[in-house]
Amino acid sequence: MSLSEHSCRPVVVGVDGSAQSLFAVRWAAAYAAHHRAPLVIGYAVEVPIEYGPGLSGPLFDGAALYAHGESVVAEAAALVAADQLVVNTFVEVGDARAVLRDRSERARLVVVGSRGLGALRRTLLGSVSTAIARHASCPVAVVPEAPVAGGAVVVGVAGSGADADAIAQGFDEASRRDVRVIAVHAWSEFFRYDSRATMRAEAEAELSASLAGYREKYPDVRVERIVVEDRPARAILTAAAGAQLIVVGSHGRGGAARTTLGSVAQAVLHGTTRPLLITRPESLR
Repeated sequence: MSLSEHSCRPVVVGVDGSAQSLFAVRWAAAYAAHHRAPLVIGYAVEVPIEYGPGLSGPLFDGAALYAHGESVVAEAAALVAADQLVVNTFVEVGDARAVLRDRSERARLVVVGSRGLGALRRTLLGSVSTAIARHASCPVAVVPEAPVAGGAVVVGVAGSGADADAIAQGFDEASRRDVRVIAVHAWSEFFRYDSRATMRAEAEAELSASLAGYREKYPDVRVERIVVEDRPARAILTAAAGAQLIVVGSHGRGGAARTTLGSVAQAVLHGTTRPLLITRPESLR
């Protein structure tokens, strides 16, 4: 894909009429403005099917459902009308997960609300946000109920070149937002027989190698490095306590890359109360 093709690809955000999805719309609009990209707001009309004695087909008012969808996207578009964006909307019949997955084939980013609720939000995600995070072809942003302004961009760094796309996107987002990057690399002693000092030194070197070149490319971005003995997801979530965005790689590999999230990305997805951007390798877009 050429740079011009990628730059004209839209930011797609799914709405369902909930307050959570409107938070996602505001976040998506800000992202689109940062990247000078068009914004597409979409609603999926999920047709209810009921069966019972003497019933042989669907019972629903399709026109009313479609009209409701149009009112939802119109409300969302009005919310960002003053942002001087190119905004388009669509209403499509189908399962929301399938509709957004199809749209992700032509998008630069798909944005969904986390649908987390109260004290359960750390362990309970909506089915749409979970499915899109797993199956979208493009990067995905999952936005909590009320994302905070300000704060750093936290990037999870696994090392070994597996997360180059996440690092690049993290630096780009920090530069556009004029904030610092917190690069987090966690290490563990499990199945290792070296001293902790040796393992920590190796982890420090791996983080330095992973970040090589980005300081020169983004001289305006201040970098804070965290190397810690911990589980990667927990280290990322701890560092992100005051952050405005977390960026991690999907880490899908092999033939299942489109349908599998790495364990770290999954754990962060289910544990964060901050907006999370899950990148995809360029080869999968």
